[in-house]
Amino acid sequence: MKQMNDTFLRAARGEKTDYTPVWYMRQAGRSQPEYRKIKEKYSLFEITHQPELCAYVTRLPVEQYDVDAAILYKDIMSPLPSIGVDVEIKSGIGPVIDNPIRTTADVEKLGEINPEQDVPYVLDTIKLLTKEQLSVPLIGFAGAPFTMASYMIEGGPSKNYNKTKAFMYAEPQAWFALMDKLAAMTITYAKAQIKAGASAFQIFDSWVGALNVQDYRTFIKPVMERIFNELKEESVPLIMFGVGASHLANEWHDLPIDVVGLDWRLPINEARERGISKTVMGNLDPAILLAPWDVIEEKAKEILDQGIELPGHIFNLGHGVFPQVNPDTLKRLAAFVHEYSAR
Repeated sequence: MKQMNDTFLRAARGEKTDYTPVWYMRQAGRSQPEYRKIKEKYSLFEITHQPELCAYVTRLPVEQYDVDAAILYKDIMSPLPSIGVDVEIKSGIGPVIDNPIRTTADVEKLGEINPEQDVPYVLDTIKLLTKEQLSVPLIGFAGAPFTMASYMIEGGPSKNYNKTKAFMYAEPQAWFALMDKLAAMTITYAKAQIKAGASAFQIFDSWVGALNVQDYRTFIKPVMERIFNELKEESVPLIMFGVGASHLANEWHDLPIDVVGLDWRLPINEARERGISKTVMGNLDPAILLAPWDVIEEKAKEILDQGIELPGHIFNLGHGVFPQVNPDTLKRLAAFVHEYSAR
C-alpha cells in the first residue's frame, strides 16, 4: 500500500489542512484519450464488470492530474438490475428503463440487493484500488432515492420530471414505499462499498432540484435522514450533492452529513452567510474549463479566496467534466489550486 495522502479526508471532516484538496466530478473518463480508446471497445457497464480495467480508469485521473481523491468509475444505475429494474445506458440518451414504475404493484415487485452476489465486480474494483493501487482516498457513491425514482418512473432522462412528481403527489403511499425500497438498496450498497475499502461516500441527488423546499421536506428529507443516519455508523465522511438545488443547501446541511456539495449557482460566501458551517465542496462552473487559462485562474482564485476563510473546503466543479475539456487544463488547475491555497 502506498503512503496515503489524507488531505481530502481531513478537509471533509472540517480540519485544518496545508492546502485546499481538489478532485473533479466525472474526472474518470470522458475527456481522457486513453478512456475514449477503451470506450471504442467496451460500454460503460462492460468496463465496470472488469475490475482490472475499471480500476485503471478510476486511477487514471489521479496519476494524470495529481488530484487528492479518486471516485469509483461506475454509473448510479449499476445497482438497479439487482432489484429487478431493466436498465440500459444508450449512447447519446443515457439510462433507458423498459419496465417503468406506474403502480403500487410495480413498487411491490422490486427486490433487494445482495452486493456480494449482485455487484461483486464493484467490490472487487474497490479492493483492488484501495489495497494496492491508490495513494489517495477512494470515494464510493450512489444515486439518491429521488434521482433513482425519477429514472424508474419516467423511463429515462427527463427535463421536467412531470411523471415523477405526479406519482409523488397522486400516490403518496406508493411513493413512500418506493422511497423505502430505494433507501434499503442505497444503505446496503453503500455499506458494502465502504466495507470493501471506500474511505468516503457521496450521494448524488442529481435531479432533486426539481422539487421546492416544502416538497423536499415532506417527500424526501425523511428518507435521506434514514440513509445518512445508517451510514454515519461507518465513520467515513459523507457528502451530499445535486445540481440546480441551491434552494435545498440548508436542508442538506441539517442532514447528518460532513460535506455539502455546491453547484456553481451558489457562491461559497453566500452559503456561509446562510448558515452553512459544514465543509463545502465546489464549485467552479465546468463550462469555464473551456475558457482561456487567465479566465479559469481568476474564477478559481475567487472560489479559493472564499473557501479558505474557514477550514473545510474541497475544490471541485459545480458539476461534471465535459468530454470537450483538455486533460492538460485539469492538471494545470489542480496544480494551481494546490499552490495558491498553500500560500
